[in-house]
Amino acid sequence: MAAGGGSPSIVEFFGGEDGYRCGYCRSDTGNLSHGMWAHSMTVQDYQDLIDRGWRRSGKYVYKPIMNQTCCPQYTIRCQALHFQASKSHKKVLKKMLKFLSKGDVSKVASEEEPMDSHIEDAVPCDFPYKSESQVSQSELTPLGVDHTESVQNEDKDSGETKEEVNVQKVESDSLQICAAKDTPVPGEPSHSAKVVHAPPKPGKGADLSKPLCRKAKDIRKERKLQKLLQNQKCTLEGSQLPGGDQAFLLQNSKPKTNQPKTIEDFVLVSLPDDARHKLEVRLVPVSFEDPQFKSSFNQSATLFAKYQMSVHKDTPSDCGENEFTRFLCDSPLEAEHAPNGPECGYGSFHQQYWLDGKIIAVGVIDILPYCVSSVYLYYDPDFSFLSLGVYSALREIAFTRQLHEKAPDLCFYYMGFYIHSCPKMRYKGQYRPSDLLCPETYVWMPIEQCLPLLENSKYSRFNQDGKAVDEGRLKELGRVRVLHKRTVMPYSVYKKRRKGPSDEANVQQYASLVGQTCSERMLLFRS
Repeated sequence: MAAGGGSPSIVEFFGGEDGYRCGYCRSDTGNLSHGMWAHSMTVQDYQDLIDRGWRRSGKYVYKPIMNQTCCPQYTIRCQALHFQASKSHKKVLKKMLKFLSKGDVSKVASEEEPMDSHIEDAVPCDFPYKSESQVSQSELTPLGVDHTESVQNEDKDSGETKEEVNVQKVESDSLQICAAKDTPVPGEPSHSAKVVHAPPKPGKGADLSKPLCRKAKDIRKERKLQKLLQNQKCTLEGSQLPGGDQAFLLQNSKPKTNQPKTIEDFVLVSLPDDARHKLEVRLVPVSFEDPQFKSSFNQSATLFAKYQMSVHKDTPSDCGENEFTRFLCDSPLEAEHAPNGPECGYGSFHQQYWLDGKIIAVGVIDILPYCVSSVYLYYDPDFSFLSLGVYSALREIAFTRQLHEKAPDLCFYYMGFYIHSCPKMRYKGQYRPSDLLCPETYVWMPIEQCLPLLENSKYSRFNQDGKAVDEGRLKELGRVRVLHKRTVMPYSVYKKRRKGPSDEANVQQYASLVGQTCSERMLLFRS
């Protein structure tokens, strides 16, 4: 997909922050990250940024300082096209079907389900959050391309522009927001996940480093079936039937094997006419210009507040409409439609779960060129018995596969960050097959190869090729694009024009973190 024909991404970079409180290990100052405010962002730029370990919370985009932060956060993606639901996933899907068709809310008390929704994976914490700086819109609007090109050519001229430039530091108010809110909540861990080092008991829990177990009964059935098929084949080959008839008879004489059910087999099934409940999932663009979004805003915001107060123990002032808007409705992503893209387009969306005409859950997602990226989930705590965290994640994986049919490049489901040092966050590794992003070379590695490394050290380079480097690394600082005084220019020109102390170290850090490609496409705002 092209980088987008609309307006370019415009960002302000804040550099590395002082340590702040971690919501995972409760360290007061151990959480370290780089951050930038995105005034606007193309979906391609954000796709490339999350493939370098960045993540957004509202319009604030941040990247953990992996080798320094107390709880390293590794970007994780599920290969949606190859995903196979586990036994516990299917239980959640069956439970929803039973509830919808019969109104059944019973739970087997003796059998605890991994990732059940009554435990929240996001932990409230303090997160220094940069508010949008007081920069006028006119300053953020680049002038025409002709002007841009003339400024770029100026770099080759011997004469320098001598105009005075007042360099002012952009002041940004610090707000408090929960760090874990940036992490998606597609599912929740079981109580047993709190046991850090205890190996799982036989038949309990999943050992992510090993293939899924199979029952001896299933293996015996498979062997018996193979033997039966072999005998049938021999009998048919010995008969005098014509070749085509033999093949037809062989095919039709095969006992029907139990094909594993897909998510779609559960969510697309027709309910009986006398079903007790009706569930409808609506995809709504995050835009106050969209009638559906606007008409459901109050109900959605009220549900968010109920969820935050019940699950995160927020106060009413922590989760009012302004907080809801800033955190889950404000998005820097520019909506975009492409001929080879999904019909709904790319951008930020709310996936609303309507039960009998009332919203009971909302999955906040970004639809990007190569993936559906889960941002957050909030739901009605009264319906936690439905394991809505797991259910919504499975629906989002199915949705990714649906989008792939129209947009062939879109085939991954991004679940945010995998935090191995926090046992409650390991549940994301149970959506398989999945990959983790190497924090040094930014290549994807199968999670099975990464887990042994993370058992030895909470920070690890996954790419075991010692000679491998970051292919997208910064190579030419002078080509970094800058927006200064409503004019787009390469950093090499801006550097000559700038008056006052050098900002080269700051620009170098920014460009190294976003990579050469993004640094040449996005505009770095300089006052």
